[in-house]
Amino acid sequence: MKSLVSSARLDLPLPGSGRTLARWRALAEIAYEDTVLGRLVEAHTDAVAIMAELGGGDPVHRSTVAGAAGPRSETECLAAAPGEIWGVWAAEPPSPVLRARRVSDGWVLDGRKLWCSGASMCTHALVTAVADEQTALFAVQLDRAVAQPVPGTWHAVGMGESDSGAVDFDNAAARMVGAPGEYLSRPGFWHGAIGVAACWYGSACAVAAALHRYAAAGRADDHALAHLGAVTAALSTARASLSTAAHAIDDDPRDTAGYGRIRARTVRAVVETAATETLDRVGRALGAGPLCGDRPHARRVADLTVYLRQSHAERDLADLGRDQAEKEFTWLLSR
Repeated sequence: MKSLVSSARLDLPLPGSGRTLARWRALAEIAYEDTVLGRLVEAHTDAVAIMAELGGGDPVHRSTVAGAAGPRSETECLAAAPGEIWGVWAAEPPSPVLRARRVSDGWVLDGRKLWCSGASMCTHALVTAVADEQTALFAVQLDRAVAQPVPGTWHAVGMGESDSGAVDFDNAAARMVGAPGEYLSRPGFWHGAIGVAACWYGSACAVAAALHRYAAAGRADDHALAHLGAVTAALSTARASLSTAAHAIDDDPRDTAGYGRIRARTVRAVVETAATETLDRVGRALGAGPLCGDRPHARRVADLTVYLRQSHAERDLADLGRDQAEKEFTWLLSR
């Protein structure tokens, strides 16, 4: 992660910049290489996008991206300051509750935050906390004297290297980013949610590659080939969903049509389904061999299985159904 941050590889186009698909392709490619790395990079680049949208100020600097048609606008890409690794710690379980309190020169955070990916690695984080009975977002420099990772709070084998345990804050100086509630209400919240799906997709493609290699070597019987065909169809659907969503976001970056939430929930559901089917079918086609004898494949399967649970499964589907029920029925092919 440190070597990536020091390179220009994480200077990604912002969501809605006209190159959203390039952003998601970059995230998918990193997740293809390593699922955990993809998870950490997605959070880091999401933090940059959040601060750009909410006026986070100093932690981001402008960068240029060269494309086939020449250099892009400097406003299109932003990156964290050199050497900084950012996390986005925004899970809100019922307890414990991280609280922010006012002091003479700003805010400080007190309490425990759960599900902090990169807890021991990140130099900075965007953290949600309760401030004056409202949830707000804060930028924090992770001085270990006031923001201490809690040992033994992450037990999963999958995503084990993501270091996603709890962090205890004790009088940690923080700066509010945006207004209370704006982290969730901004258009970019739903654009960013699809970035996670891009990582799921990249990791699922890497799982599928094991089956493809097996078939390409002439070792697959008809049952394994049928599984490969089904995986091809599922991942093609996921890819098309991501591509369509990227173009829609670039056409309406401020979400004036109000479709961002349905779009994000739909794409995440499509990609999650494809990734889940990929895990299942590759396992059935190849059997236990790669899971027991191929360490990178076994780790990738375990990592992706846990990573997909960042989705809330049927709860997310119920929310999508609730949103769709309020819209006009328009599922026929448009003219």
